[in-house]
Amino acid sequence: MVTINKELSRLEHSSVKLTLTVGKDEIRSQYDEILNNYAKDVQIPGFRKGKTPRDVLARKFGEALKKEVLGTLIEKSLDQVFKDESLARNERPLPYSNPQLGEEPPLDLEKDLVFSVVYDVLPQVRVENWKGIEVEVPEAELSDGDINRELETVRERNAIVLDRDEEAGAEKGNVAAVNYCELNDNGEPLPGTEREDFVFTLGAGNSIYQIDDDMLGMKKDEVREIVKTYPAEEQNPSLAGRTVRLRVKLLSLKERKLPDLDDDLAQDVDEKYQTLDDLKQSIRKTLNRNLENRLRERKINGILEKLMAENPVDIPESMIRLEIETRWRSLAQRFNTTVEQLKTTMEKTGESLGTILAGWRGDSIKALHSRLLVETLMEDLKLEAGEEEVTGEIETLAAEDPSMAEEIKKYYEKDGMRDYLKEELKERKLFDILLAESVIKPGKKENYLDLMSNNS
Repeated sequence: MVTINKELSRLEHSSVKLTLTVGKDEIRSQYDEILNNYAKDVQIPGFRKGKTPRDVLARKFGEALKKEVLGTLIEKSLDQVFKDESLARNERPLPYSNPQLGEEPPLDLEKDLVFSVVYDVLPQVRVENWKGIEVEVPEAELSDGDINRELETVRERNAIVLDRDEEAGAEKGNVAAVNYCELNDNGEPLPGTEREDFVFTLGAGNSIYQIDDDMLGMKKDEVREIVKTYPAEEQNPSLAGRTVRLRVKLLSLKERKLPDLDDDLAQDVDEKYQTLDDLKQSIRKTLNRNLENRLRERKINGILEKLMAENPVDIPESMIRLEIETRWRSLAQRFNTTVEQLKTTMEKTGESLGTILAGWRGDSIKALHSRLLVETLMEDLKLEAGEEEVTGEIETLAAEDPSMAEEIKKYYEKDGMRDYLKEELKERKLFDILLAESVIKPGKKENYLDLMSNNS
């Protein structure tokens, strides 16, 4: 084991500078060890293998030998320091922050070796003034209109789809099947943009290129070229700021025949419903639960906003970078593409990847700040969730949807999923405590639909 003296100094953004001093005796020992290895393995003309004098080897391989000794000492020293269990958690490098060596130190066999590395550490977090927080939350209640709107959704899901007359023009609400592709300036299909037999409902907003209105009036087998310009703030990054020329062929056109709103519909939805009123009561119960969950979420978000304002955290750059990269990978998955393909597509819009990722920085810092405060409070309050609680939660989830009970149980048997649920239960306990210790004031009245769609 190397004898090391260490000194740690705190830098900004939860970064530290670790300075290590290795004694000259350790340097000489490591030098001799490596020199002996050279002597065993190196053969120099005029000397038998393993018989080359040490001073000859030292002269011939002096600089290379010193570099190897230096690299070995630095590596051994850091490994020893970071494996030392007495090193505090917030003095260890984050898993995604590799220690960076400053200026390479000279190696002098007659002097101690002093070198420094800089790396990011877990931020120092203290959560104070978390009791008595005042939060204003909108008031909302369920209306008959909300129930009726959900009933219409149920009718839509249970509609019968019938072919329309071949001479009929496309209308909103029709189910269309199309072939489409993007065209270049010469009117030729762009490779990789072709899509065959794509089915969507006109007016539902489910077409990637948002061509619903542009297809109105089209008849079966008709081919139409459509030119669309998308705004820079378009949600789909592959279209943002672009002008796209499309060729669309309508393959088929169908219409939905909605069922009557009666007991038969209720029984078709699920055999547990005998009457339409049974279905309505179930819908009311579900929407009320959604409303309660949304209001709880708004309360918790309000509390966390106040906590972040009261308890700033110096978040390290490596943590922010990882959060942004994770969001980038998630976006690629959502659009069913690779990170590289998404990058190429977005570059076509004229907006650089760096500009896009920089725009995510604020939200990423906010998410990390909130998460660190939550984790710190759970630790401070020593909140835990036992195996019995996890099992009970799984049973509850399975009971809420008996048709999926076995799949739900199997899902939580996967590696890490029970631990994930355990953390979720701990977090739920914390939020219950925060809500109990806070003052919730009624805000302006909102209707159910606005409240559910408002992400603030």
